[in-house]
Amino acid sequence: MAFKLGILGIDHGHIFGMLSNMKAQGCTATQYWTDGPAVTEDKFRQTFPELEKVDDKRRILDDPEVRMILISAVPEDRAALAIAAMEAGKDVMVDKPGCTTLEQLAAIRAVQARTGRIWTVNFSERFQVPTMAKVDELVFGGAIGRVVQTLGLGPHKQNLATRPAWFFERRRYGGILCDIGSHQIDQFLHLTGSDTAEIVHAHVENSTKPEYPGFQDFGEVTLRSAHAHGYVRVDWFTPNGLPTWGDGRLFIQGTEGYIECRKYAEIGQAHRTDNLYLVNGTENVHIDCRNEPLPYFPRIAADVQDRTETAVTQRHTYTATELAIRAQMKAEA
Repeated sequence: MAFKLGILGIDHGHIFGMLSNMKAQGCTATQYWTDGPAVTEDKFRQTFPELEKVDDKRRILDDPEVRMILISAVPEDRAALAIAAMEAGKDVMVDKPGCTTLEQLAAIRAVQARTGRIWTVNFSERFQVPTMAKVDELVFGGAIGRVVQTLGLGPHKQNLATRPAWFFERRRYGGILCDIGSHQIDQFLHLTGSDTAEIVHAHVENSTKPEYPGFQDFGEVTLRSAHAHGYVRVDWFTPNGLPTWGDGRLFIQGTEGYIECRKYAEIGQAHRTDNLYLVNGTENVHIDCRNEPLPYFPRIAADVQDRTETAVTQRHTYTATELAIRAQMKAEA
């Protein structure tokens, strides 16, 4: 399933996982473009020394061998780049958030419908976490009955010394719920089998950095679908004592049991990722998920080749993106 990739924007570190995982499927890449200096660029060039930086993104967009464009630019700029890529006949994988306004999303929908291209958002807290592959097996295998609620926690370290200026500009990064809250909204929809949801409550605030008025360090959302509920908490409060960027957790309540995912850390113990705890009518177990495969990347590679929709539906991607934007709007209303 090898094909050629192009890279437009490396401003967020998620580009490393996007490109590495697609290369693991046999894909190749020879060029990248970024709009001005990116804090990731030195590391990017060290990690992918074979890629040439080009000054004009048209060199990538007009390359007939490029089948898919990976985009990890500043969030505000991702929609325009994705639209340009689809107009050029390329499929698109974009870092979350896929866009930052409803107007941008409407434009993406129109171009995707007209061109028939794939527009997929890399919700990395599901697609790049081995624990979540095991969650799918258990949840959709009936291990905890019908899922009635998800509780998603997405704490992050601020790492202010390495953050670019756009990180503090509300218009540029899209707001905390639009940005990192989109992960938990994606998981809620997926695990509860919900086609859509109501934003019952949404709140954001900046409680620690008054010198950066556009910054938001806390956000929460309450979701309700026809048959399930969800709660999301995201923040920038992770202390330096944690040996990773955040203690992301997901609690999944079913009618016949529950699951807790401790994705990136196991506090109070040696650093260990991908911990899953399952309790149901017959089991009370810890499952080490570190060796679980990541199905999203081989599936999206196959979708590009076969024009199928096996990795994630376009409808789901639109809905998760729209709800994250609407939650942000409600919180700021």
